[in-house]
Amino acid sequence: MGHREDLLEGAKRCLLEKGFVRTTAREIVKESGTNLASIGYHYGSKDALLVEAFLALIEEMTGAFGDAPPGGGGGEVGSFERFEEAWAGVIRSFPESRSLWMLNLEVITQGDRLAGVRELLAKAQVEGRRGLASIFTGVRESAVPDDVVEAEGRFYSILLNGLLVQWLFDPETATSAEQLTEGMRRVMARAASTS
Repeated sequence: MGHREDLLEGAKRCLLEKGFVRTTAREIVKESGTNLASIGYHYGSKDALLVEAFLALIEEMTGAFGDAPPGGGGGEVGSFERFEEAWAGVIRSFPESRSLWMLNLEVITQGDRLAGVRELLAKAQVEGRRGLASIFTGVRESAVPDDVVEAEGRFYSILLNGLLVQWLFDPETATSAEQLTEGMRRVMARAASTS
């Protein structure tokens, strides 16, 4: 690996151990075996490096979900079965990738302290919505239409953030995939009965 890759891997380890706010450029350099000048040369700034490392961590985790529901479920696209299978896979990732999800929560709650980082990550939110829409629609991420990203991707993103907070706060009382699906079923049935 070259310095660029070494920095990225070192930054990922630092993020998982210390988070955004507490990670320093010197710690990244120490963890990566590189030098301070290489951060500016390859990434422009420590913040830009941390954002790229964070996005790489998220991509690695969600890449395991693939184009089908996490866990390889086979429910028909748009079915409650697929909805439940997909959320079950996402929920399984909470304890398995707790440090990464805590990092995600830090970004949300510490936005004021991470002004430069926040700005860079706000642009990446669209891709996050696109990835979520892909999981639930069965459409390859690169082919998900923008209107689906803007409507369904936003909806799934809101559900994800709510579940994430519940699971990180108290996994014992957090909403399960089954409970979320039953809630969705009832909301849709009520909406259908009033139309």
